[in-house]
Amino acid sequence: MTSAPNCLILASTSPYRRMMLERLGIPFRVEASHIDETPRDGENPAELSLRLAAAKAKAVADKHPGSLVIGSDQVATLGREPIGKAGSYEAAFAQLQQLSGQVVQFHSALAVTDGEALLVEDVLTACHFRELSEAEIHHYLCYDEPFDTAGSAKAESLGISLMQSMRSDDPTAIIGLPLIALSRMLRHFGFNPTLLAQR
Repeated sequence: MTSAPNCLILASTSPYRRMMLERLGIPFRVEASHIDETPRDGENPAELSLRLAAAKAKAVADKHPGSLVIGSDQVATLGREPIGKAGSYEAAFAQLQQLSGQVVQFHSALAVTDGEALLVEDVLTACHFRELSEAEIHHYLCYDEPFDTAGSAKAESLGISLMQSMRSDDPTAIIGLPLIALSRMLRHFGFNPTLLAQR
C-alpha cells in the first residue's frame, strides 16, 4: 500500500470511530457502507459483530479497488441479551437502571481489507457498572446525552464515572475502534501508522 491520502477509507460515518482514527494522524476518508445489519437467527453477539464489520469493509472496498478499508461494529450484551442504543432519555434511564451493578460485555469487531485479503478480530471489553442511584443516572443522562450509544454510557466522557472496573486488552476498544488491533492489522498490509502519522 502507498501513503496516498485517498487509499485509507473508514467504512463508517460514526463520529466516535472517526475521532478514534484521527488519533493515528494518518490521512483517511469516510464512507457509509449501507449494509443490512439485521441479526441472523441463532447468531451470537461475537458472530454478529464480526460479520457486520467484515461486510462493511467489503462493501466499501468493492467500490474502491486498490484502497485499504476499515470496517467496525460493536455489540453490547448483558448475559446473552444484546443491548442496543436507547434512543431517548426514558429508554436510557431504564437501561442504566437495568445495568446498575451488572457486567456488560462489549464486542468491538474490526475488519481490514484491501479487496483481496481480509483480517478480522473481536476485541472484548468487560464493563462492571457501579450500583447507580436514580439521581446519578438522571444527572449523567442530562450531562452526556448518550442516547446514540449502546449501554447508554460514553466511556470517553463522564460515563467512565459510572464504572467500577473495565477490563480489555485494548483501552480504545470501548469507544468502538480498537486502535491497538487496528494498527497491527494495518501493518500487515504494509501501512504502518507509526511511520505515516502527519501533524
